[in-house]
Amino acid sequence: MRKPWVVGVLLAGVLLAGCGDPTSAPGEPPPTAPRASATTHRRVPASPAPGPTKAPKVLYLGDSLAMEARRVLGQEVRRELKAEYTSAPYSGTTLCDYLEGTADRSLVPAADKAAALVRRLRPDFVVLQFWGTSWGYTPCMDGITYDKSPARYFTRYAADARRLTEQIAAAGGGTRPGVVWVSQGPDPITPDRVRRVNALYRERADASGGLVADAGKAVSPATGRYTWTQYLPCTPYERAHPDYCTQPGRGRTALHRDDDYLHFCLAPTTSTPKPCPVRSPGILRIAREITKTIRQSAG
Repeated sequence: MRKPWVVGVLLAGVLLAGCGDPTSAPGEPPPTAPRASATTHRRVPASPAPGPTKAPKVLYLGDSLAMEARRVLGQEVRRELKAEYTSAPYSGTTLCDYLEGTADRSLVPAADKAAALVRRLRPDFVVLQFWGTSWGYTPCMDGITYDKSPARYFTRYAADARRLTEQIAAAGGGTRPGVVWVSQGPDPITPDRVRRVNALYRERADASGGLVADAGKAVSPATGRYTWTQYLPCTPYERAHPDYCTQPGRGRTALHRDDDYLHFCLAPTTSTPKPCPVRSPGILRIAREITKTIRQSAG
């Protein structure tokens, strides 16, 4: 991003409140995706690619990053794992929004709370992708923000992560689902915040028998896991599929738009949350890392 970071801080609140809300590309119809309830996709015929012996049920929850990636992740887990896939992301949310008992202060309705969905769908895996909203946008954070009190923010975030995994486990009963925490990519404004949030995900996974999909590494430079960059070298897959190698002459591809350092959708954001309508290398890299983590566990 080439704009001053002070502008970026102000922009961040707007982006997270309505993020994952790209407009459609010219001539391309927008995907249909309900905003306020989970969307389930039934299994489709498998590709020749090897997958787990039993097709898993995958539930995907999260904030705007999950909203923009929900369609691509669904395509990947259905093709690679023959999975039954349900997604219920809500833009602007954080962990507490998916906790039962926060209905009056939450951006997620009761029917789409994590535990409620686990009881109804009985998934094998619950994928949680949260950037870690840090400015108190959602009411359930009780005004605790990273900039005003980092210690309180991390204490609260860790407590919510513990409660969320406990509620998911209890809802699963005898068929407790595996929880997959998705690590986040670099944050150019508060880089240490994302590093510590990812550490909390790892600690929670270790403590509860969960998994971590290091998707953030897939959108970070090889020379610096927490160094933000707008561009990365094209992978062999991206070079073989030109739509995903945005600057083939320079051997690199765009992860972010010039005006959005956070999201990976290469279409502009709008006020209506929906999946990204254009091919975006960062989203595909993230979805593939999540899919790989599930495959390795389920196979």
